[in-house]
Amino acid sequence: MRGTDNPARTWKAAGLTALALVIALGWGYWPALVAMVHRWSEDPQYTHGYVVPLFAGIVLWFRRESFPKDQIRGSWWGALLLILAAVQRLIGTLYSFEWLDAGSLLPATVGSVLLVGGWPLLRWSWPATVFLLFILPWPWQFDQLLTQPLRNIATVCSTYVLQTLGQPALARGNIIVIDELEVGVVEACSGLGMLMTFFALSTAVAFIISRSRFDRLVIFLSAIPVGVMMNVVRISLTVFLYRVADPGIAHFVFHDVAGWVMMPMALAVMWLELCWLGWLWQPIETEGPIPVPASDQPVRLPAVPVLAEPRPLRMRRMQVPAELNSRHEEAERSLLEVPDVAP
Repeated sequence: MRGTDNPARTWKAAGLTALALVIALGWGYWPALVAMVHRWSEDPQYTHGYVVPLFAGIVLWFRRESFPKDQIRGSWWGALLLILAAVQRLIGTLYSFEWLDAGSLLPATVGSVLLVGGWPLLRWSWPATVFLLFILPWPWQFDQLLTQPLRNIATVCSTYVLQTLGQPALARGNIIVIDELEVGVVEACSGLGMLMTFFALSTAVAFIISRSRFDRLVIFLSAIPVGVMMNVVRISLTVFLYRVADPGIAHFVFHDVAGWVMMPMALAVMWLELCWLGWLWQPIETEGPIPVPASDQPVRLPAVPVLAEPRPLRMRRMQVPAELNSRHEEAERSLLEVPDVAP
């Protein structure tokens, strides 16, 4: 799709195309969107669906300076992706694959961006499109594949933390036992939803920071240990409150307070990671020659003092007194007048 030379017409065409696509996608995906929102409200594993669009908006806001406002040219490749999304949704509906039906929203969104603004707009907005992977429903087999290992890790680590705090805690399967108190780590306590939330958070941080690719990759992958650690802290604190305080307080902390506190704690941990990475890869300053600014004027060296030539030494004749001179002459004369002695 070629744009016109008039920028006003180009923006008008892009706006009308975007409005038409929003209406069409909203009407076509309305049942799927309602089911997704209902799942965010009812399923503890997908409660992060409300905050992930906020992360996408924050990333686009930080990238606003690089918006290709002078390169808005629609591309017909978007129509091909829309056809692919329609086929994917048709297959998902026929075979009752909810994840395939809702997952068609991803190619539909990418195709819409291509139709409206072309490849420059897609290169600018693709980080926000990535966040759809965190809110779309995953296959049931994928959830079960991750839920059980996460439950085991949370149970073992929380038991160890409670033992460190002086509590006689034991792990029996996915149940933490302290004397007569038994607290089960159910599927909702596996931390899968928290893990997905922290993956979305680490992705947003990796897109925003101005660091090397290695630092961004470390921040992105750190969502795994940070998510597991935060879930262990939440479970350990809840069991400890069940032990020493009222069960109502423990229930309030687990379901209400922890949901608001875990996110700032995860941000603090990522900030410490960035500080540590900055200290680890700190550049080493090396001493070298001092650069001299170039100049058209000839370089003038300081004048070197020239030493004067040494003067020849002059021997001064000593004035010998007349008395000493006469004695010297008499001594020489007496030596000459000594007679020879015969043997």
